Amino acid sequence: MATIDEELAQLEKDIRQLKIEYDQFFGGGRKRPPTEIEWRIELLVKRYGERGGDLKFGQRFRYNNLTQTYAKYKDIFRKRTQQKEEGKVQRHFGAAAKAIEAERAKAAAAARPAAAAPGAFRMVCSEPEQESDKVDQLYQAFQQAMEQTGGSVKQSRESFSEFVSKKTKELQKQKNCREVEYVVEVVNGEVKLKALVKA
Repeated sequence: MATIDEELAQLEKDIRQLKIEYDQFFGGGRKRPPTEIEWRIELLVKRYGERGGDLKFGQRFRYNNLTQTYAKYKDIFRKRTQQKEEGKVQRHFGAAAKAIEAERAKAAAAARPAAAAPGAFRMVCSEPEQESDKVDQLYQAFQQAMEQTGGSVKQSRESFSEFVSKKTKELQKQKNCREVEYVVEVVNGEVKLKALVKA
């Protein structure tokens, strides 16, 4: 028979595992939610909820912390499951999220009056290695924008070209597109270099 401390350690481990498995479920790596591990946690939580008098002060403190963590996760999981069932799940992470944000910003800028971004420089490319003149123009526009705001470009022309090439390939692969539009603009005194997918 496991001791109380061992069971609390198991409960802590199960809660961590539950979070990992739910993240996999919401990310599309699992077909069903981890109900078995959830059932095991519920069992332990109920058992010690009824046997609160058997716990020492330190054990009770640890148990309360674990149940609060579990309750918090459970609420998050419930909301995310509801979103998934309603079809409101957002499936974008990292670079994809940035690309989507860039597209939203572009759409918002298009919705605003045309004078919203007067000094914006735009350049479309599909094969940066073969379009070095376009990459040069982009680098110069970026340099000028940085100088206007009192900054300076820390990247060399070569590393900038490598970045554009890598970013273009990344977006072409992720979004299954051919052309990528680069935009250099100054927003609130800050230079922004955006990579947008061309439909």
